[in-house]
Amino acid sequence: MFLWRLPQAVCLVWLCVSLTVGYEDNIEVSFSDTYYNEITEGEPVEPTATPAPCKTSDLTKWDKLFSMLENSQMRENMLLQYSDDIIKVELGSLRGEMLRFVAQYGGACGVAVESAGRRMSLQMEARLRESMEHLRQERSIAVGNTAGNSVNSHQETLLQQLLAASRTQASRLMKLENSCLTNPRPITPTEANSRDLQQVVALTEMLDAVVTELGKTRAVLEEALKSAHIRHLPAGCETAILFPMRSRRIFSSVTPDLPLTLSSFTVCLWTKPVSVANRTVLFSYGTKRNPYEIQLLFSGTAALFTVGGEAHLVEARGVVKGGSWTHLCGAWSSEQGIASLWANGQRKASTPGVAEGHVLPSGGTLQLGQEKIGNVVVHGSHASGSQVSGFEGGFDANLAFAGKMTGVNMWDRVLTGEEISQLALQDGDGCEQRGNVVGWGLTEIVPHGGAQFIN
Repeated sequence: MFLWRLPQAVCLVWLCVSLTVGYEDNIEVSFSDTYYNEITEGEPVEPTATPAPCKTSDLTKWDKLFSMLENSQMRENMLLQYSDDIIKVELGSLRGEMLRFVAQYGGACGVAVESAGRRMSLQMEARLRESMEHLRQERSIAVGNTAGNSVNSHQETLLQQLLAASRTQASRLMKLENSCLTNPRPITPTEANSRDLQQVVALTEMLDAVVTELGKTRAVLEEALKSAHIRHLPAGCETAILFPMRSRRIFSSVTPDLPLTLSSFTVCLWTKPVSVANRTVLFSYGTKRNPYEIQLLFSGTAALFTVGGEAHLVEARGVVKGGSWTHLCGAWSSEQGIASLWANGQRKASTPGVAEGHVLPSGGTLQLGQEKIGNVVVHGSHASGSQVSGFEGGFDANLAFAGKMTGVNMWDRVLTGEEISQLALQDGDGCEQRGNVVGWGLTEIVPHGGAQFIN
């Protein structure tokens, strides 16, 4: 069996080998590329024909102009678009900043507006009420001049209008506070972003309008208070002497508390002249022998001070102004003969050797608003004795004072600069500092010929 199968197996193996060899002989593998445009050596190369370019007609000047306009329009559109994008970004950033500002400072701003507005309105109303009260007091003064009454009425009307304006501003501030303080707690960023930017702009405009109106009201109020302050008496004085006109019959006589046998003195007074055109006597003391022992006067805008006669003169120029209160002081010491003249608390002039060693004699006449050049009146009675030549003419209307005078005081010593400066403060209490020779409000002062005390 095995021997029979062995030849069969050999035959089968031979057959398989034969078939394999025959199949490999029939397959030819080609590794070369089959290109049909391959250039062979020796053949001439034919150039490829280049197509002719498109023929275009020449552009006219209108075509060029339209092209330039199109290019310009495109660039303009690009710039506008770029600018619009920048503005949108900047406005968005600004809105964010404003909302953050409102969120951070909204509460503090409201509290500040509330306190400042209330304080300003209270101060304005208090000052206005005070000014109106002073004007009501002035209305009771009989000055014998209808023009003064009309001015008072005008001032009171003006202050009434200012008071109404102040109340209006207070109501506006209250509305602003209510609008600004609707939510007193701090605003969160979420709440701030939900608010419209127009509300912030409206509040800002309202604040600007209120500040502008308050500035205008303050300016008018200051002007009215300045005018009313000029009409009031200075240094806390409650009374003054009114000299209504220049007249030889209008003056005030003074009876001093001490004899005027003095080797030093200081005399001070407040004066408000109607005009400063002519030589005018304010304070005068004289005797039969010498009617010019003491004189405090002004000529034009210059203040003059003499002791022992006009040969000893101290002058300060440009210190007196018509229609305004001016504080004048004259001081003199016999020991060194130094005379000084003070105006509004400042020493304006000083002269040595003025009546050095001189002592003022007693028995003379002390007067305000005039100087005695006739029969001497001593303490209200005529003095006996012969008259001095040139001393019998009475008063001179050209030297008479017209205006108001208050705070007349005289001391038997030379006051210090600090004391005189305190007396010259218009808002101070100088009228409470009274002299020991003549004290305003204590010493007997008698008006004559139409002069009168006013409150």
